[in-house]
Parts: sequence; structure tokens; C-alpha cells
Amino acid sequence: MRLFYVFLALLAFGNHVPAALAATDASVTISSPHDGDKISPKTEVKVAYEIMLGSNGNHAHLYVDNGEAVILRASKGSHTLGTLAPGKHEICVKVVNKAHTPIGAQACVNVNVE
Repeated sequence: MRLFYVFLALLAFGNHVPAALAATDASVTISSPHDGDKISPKTEVKVAYEIMLGSNGNHAHLYVDNGEAVILRASKGSHTLGTLAPGKHEICVKVVNKAHTPIGAQACVNVNVE
């Protein structure tokens, strides 16, 4: 549905797309752990990432199960979370602006600690 509105905006404004409707040029990649990985409860979880902040991003936040774990300032690197409790966990890296508000670019992986 969102693409439909973007299409309508393109028709209305011709080749000029307002900044609010323009696609973000930010991106996030998590290279480790991989989605679906099974991890031992004794293993420290190391998150390897690469971030492109784009024109609206300022830095990134790392989240575990929707709770902020750490602020990431490097565009490429890793952060060790330590061990995680048994169960399913979602790990996300989100690009945020100066006000620490997510701008939409993110990557998430789900891991199972067993």
C-alpha cells in the first residue's frame, strides 16, 4: 500500500519527490550471528555489523529483545553482548538520527539460545 502512495506522489510531483517521501539511503547489515543460529548459553554473542548512515542518520543503536543494549558510533565493527539467557532472542541494529529516533533502516536476526 505504501508503494501505491509513493507512486501517486510521483505522478503528482513529476520527477520531483519531496524529501519526506524519498527513499532512505541508509542501510544496515548484520553478518554475525546469522538468522536462526542456535547458540550455547555459555557462548558470548558477538554481533558483527556494517552501517551506512545515509543523509538522515547520525549513529545506530543495538537492541536485544526490544531493549537498547548499546549505541554504535563506528560504521563497521562488532560488539560483544556477553551470554544470553536460554530462549529465543531478537537482535537488531537500527540507524537513528541525532534525537535517537529510528529513521527506518535496520537489520534484525533471531537466535535461539539452547
